[in-house]
Amino acid sequence: MEQQRLILDSANLLRFNAFLSGHKYGCVYHLPGWSNAIEAAYNFKTYMLLKKASEIMFPHANNLFCNENESVVGYLPLVHITRYLFSDSLISMPFCDSGGILSIDRNIERMLIEQGLQVADTLRVPTLELRQYQPLACLDDQEFIDEILPYRLKRVKIFTDWYVFALPSINKVRMLIDLPIDPGLLMASFKPKLRSQIRKPIKEGLIAKIGGIELIDDFYNIFAENMRDLGSPVHSKKFIAETLITFPNAANVCIIYNNGRPLAGGVTIGFKDTLSNPWASSLRRYSHLAPNMLLYWSMLEFACQNGYQFFDFGRSTPGEGTYKFKEQWGARSEPLYWYRFSKTGDQGWSDQANQDKMRKAIECWKKLPVPLTKIIGPRIRKYISL
Repeated sequence: MEQQRLILDSANLLRFNAFLSGHKYGCVYHLPGWSNAIEAAYNFKTYMLLKKASEIMFPHANNLFCNENESVVGYLPLVHITRYLFSDSLISMPFCDSGGILSIDRNIERMLIEQGLQVADTLRVPTLELRQYQPLACLDDQEFIDEILPYRLKRVKIFTDWYVFALPSINKVRMLIDLPIDPGLLMASFKPKLRSQIRKPIKEGLIAKIGGIELIDDFYNIFAENMRDLGSPVHSKKFIAETLITFPNAANVCIIYNNGRPLAGGVTIGFKDTLSNPWASSLRRYSHLAPNMLLYWSMLEFACQNGYQFFDFGRSTPGEGTYKFKEQWGARSEPLYWYRFSKTGDQGWSDQANQDKMRKAIECWKKLPVPLTKIIGPRIRKYISL
């Protein structure tokens, strides 16, 4: 697809930002800067489907255009994940919980889906995946859906060679906590055991430091080692750095130190009333000092002090360890709505044989030296959209 670079003047930027900021489900992952960071770090092409009062255009992610007399009424960013050994896909947004369609009504929602499928057809991509904080209402419209098939599949009426089905969000939920204005009120709301766990690293002499890109090396060293211990390829440092550069006034790094040694770290990005935490890690070999407790408290305290109403812990699997960890802070779960449009009707869920292979790969990855994972990890991680 030919790329179009259209100029965004200050008036049109205000319209676009007003739409994102005013939409209930607009989040940091909808911002053009997030798409730009993915493109800069991983060289994936990004697209924006922008619905105005009378038309949809397909500008390149670096620029947007709105007619002087029209407001934005719908928006869908897309990233083209190109894979050499497996089929390509269009995803909104990869590596994130959300970032899919924003619209003022179900009709515009449907138009954006249709345009997204047209982009997929043009690029010869067999799958389109949308990640939402809210369900897509138009998928219940009989005018849009032609036939209901087994396994929660539906056939798209206008494009009869496309199927759509709701993914189970890989059995994940979003974890959010409501924040008071005063961090002292938040601390007082915790159970005595949690307050004691927060005070433990402070008594051990651990300190928190919040800054920007100058802390990227300390964070990435922690992050890479933790991801190796989990058996997962690590994101590239460039991707994380690009987010910090793109959002200099909204993104921060929090590092927990012990005598100058970094033990835990997290990245936060603020948008509207929510401070989101896309990445956080701590070193397991120092778990006896509980640096992760001070890390999360420091990020929550920062959120309160800077006027955020919510802290987004990110997604977790109900009942598992990370879910229980976030729940103890008072976080509540909210469903995620993920959809996949497929040419073949293939749901893409792993069968038992593939899951067994994945478990073996994880165990092998855990045995690799951390410096090696920093080199080969990002080359693999860029193709894993979760």
